[in-house]
Amino acid sequence: MPNFAAARAASHPDEIALRDERRTLDWGQLDEALNRIANGLNALDLGPERRIAVFAENAIETSLANLGGLIAGASVVPVNFHLTAEEAAYILEDSGTTVVFVDGATTVRGVQAASMANVDIIIGWDANDPEIVDFAEWTAAQPGTPAREDLQPKPNLLYTSGTTGRPKGTELPPTMFAGGSTVTEHLEALKNNPVAECGTHLVVGPMYHTGPLAGTRLLAAGVPSVILGRFDAEKTLRTIERYRIGSTTMVPTHFVRLLDLPADIRGRYDLSSLQRVSHTGAKCPVEVKRGMIDWWGPIFAEAYGATEVGVTCRIDSKEWLKYPGSVGRSLAPFEAIVIDDNNQPVAPNTEGRLYFRDTSGRGVVYHGDPEKSAEAHIAPGVFTLGEIGYVNEDGYVYITDRFSDMVVSGGVNIYPAEAEHVLLEHPAVRDVACIGVPHAEMGEELKALVVLHDPQSVPSSAELIAWCRERLTHYKCPRSVTFCDDLGRNTMGKVNKRTLRAPYWG
Repeated sequence: MPNFAAARAASHPDEIALRDERRTLDWGQLDEALNRIANGLNALDLGPERRIAVFAENAIETSLANLGGLIAGASVVPVNFHLTAEEAAYILEDSGTTVVFVDGATTVRGVQAASMANVDIIIGWDANDPEIVDFAEWTAAQPGTPAREDLQPKPNLLYTSGTTGRPKGTELPPTMFAGGSTVTEHLEALKNNPVAECGTHLVVGPMYHTGPLAGTRLLAAGVPSVILGRFDAEKTLRTIERYRIGSTTMVPTHFVRLLDLPADIRGRYDLSSLQRVSHTGAKCPVEVKRGMIDWWGPIFAEAYGATEVGVTCRIDSKEWLKYPGSVGRSLAPFEAIVIDDNNQPVAPNTEGRLYFRDTSGRGVVYHGDPEKSAEAHIAPGVFTLGEIGYVNEDGYVYITDRFSDMVVSGGVNIYPAEAEHVLLEHPAVRDVACIGVPHAEMGEELKALVVLHDPQSVPSSAELIAWCRERLTHYKCPRSVTFCDDLGRNTMGKVNKRTLRAPYWG
């Protein structure tokens, strides 16, 4: 029995350790499930990198597959459950995945992706497919004896979209990975989490993101977890009240939807149990952040960073009220640097390109791609997240614009190159550039600026958007299309997207 489950089962034998909207597990049941999953995975040939993938929506089983894989010394690859079969297949093949877990919603795409990536073992729940090993039957057939914990723990391999149209794999960075030479040491280190003192944790975001995945790792600190499916604002409030939730992680889009609830619904629920709300994914608009602090109190901790490097800046509510709009001060081992177009540092309160120096020397590391890793830096360990901003005289970082193509919509990173490549395949399209434009709820949405071969033969916006959606997962596709005569490319064929964005952002 994992020590965290044993201790909690002894001290809280009737406590529910894990619940979703369908069922619950107490600590003893959680222990048995994790042992069976870890033992089952250890009986398989997981390949040289010991990679398994989880391609499923939020559920107890999704949490079990992630944590069971960690205990088995496997590197778990969380796959965005919105992806098409082709997109998922690329991740499975590139990562060297040998086992993939799916659910009822991803069964068809999961089977297709596994076939394309030559993954032979597919384990799933709520699925009715003869090619899939039933999750419940598979776990029941594995020994429930304590799983070995002498294996070396392996970080997740996470995929983030790339400017070339292909996502790039990056290991969970050291700032977010508890380390340890054995699984036993790793599980012990996971207990040293200040969020554990807040009580029951609520998972509201999709579990292919690092924030919601952290809720799974909190189980190792003896923290009960409640998992919700796709976000519903009032259901979230009801759950907080019902289960006396102490902590959660959200993105600004969640805050917008919560604040949009009618006043009578917002005042209906007791939220006094909340002690800490972490938020990440994108810079939060000042009026939204202030509205949440006024409603829930000064319990927010904002984390700014990226999948590749973890959290580079942090700010709590007390600091934010003093420095509204800031994403915080840089955290060790990172140092914020603002530079001009000649790569020279600028004075405090001067806008420029925002970079970070990783004093550990690591910086950004992409799986199996040293060239891409090198391209992410202007000097060893000095990288950017693609944004423009300034640092004030007290060291607080402010984001004002973006110089990279990346669009952040609802906390999800979108690189326009993928949609641009697909739209260029449409017979009516001569040139295209996709940009981020303001969206009240999502922060940004993707817009396609399209130049046609024949201005007299104009396809509808709906036709071009549908063309994209047939070939890409929906969140990567433009929500609107504007037809134009020219994109203003320079003599090198480059387009200035900051100029294209300007009319929409004012």
